[in-house]
Formats: sequence, structure tokens, C-alpha cells
Amino acid sequence: MGWLWAIIVGFVLGLLAKAIIPGKQHSPLWLTTLFGILGAIAGNAIARAAGVDATRGIDWWRHVFQLVAAIVIVAVGDALYRATLGKRKQRA
Repeated sequence: MGWLWAIIVGFVLGLLAKAIIPGKQHSPLWLTTLFGILGAIAGNAIARAAGVDATRGIDWWRHVFQLVAAIVIVAVGDALYRATLGKRKQRA
């Protein structure tokens, strides 16, 4: 069940990051989900390092760190995707 939640959270974080980043992103949905999962992992690590990973109630700061990490990872990952595979698809 943990993997299912990771995929769902990664999917949601990836879509939110794509919605926040201005302009059009060209990475496919499966890659956006993977970027969202990586953002969740990185955000959890940053929250743990900041000491806000486990608070009473909803962990708002942990979610903020996850979203910011997902935004950065989606932006960088999409740029790398476009620079490598995306250009080959545009030429075809």
C-alpha cells in the first residue's frame, strides 16, 4: 500500500508543480509522476533536516517543502527532457 500512496502523492505533486510553473511543460505524465515522487522524497528529507517532519496535526511545512522540491525537480527535469528526448520528437 505504501507504493500506491507514493504514486498517488507523486502524481498530485507533479501536476501541482506543472500548474505552478509558467509556460508549457513537455514531459509526459509518467515522467511528471516520477518527478513528483522524487519531490516528495526530497521534501521529506529537507523537512526532517529542518526538524519539522513530525508535528501534531497536519504537517503543513513538510507539504510545503515537498511542493517546492517537486516544482524545482519538475522544472529541471522538464528542461532536461526537452533538451534530450524532446528535441528528437520535435524533428520527427
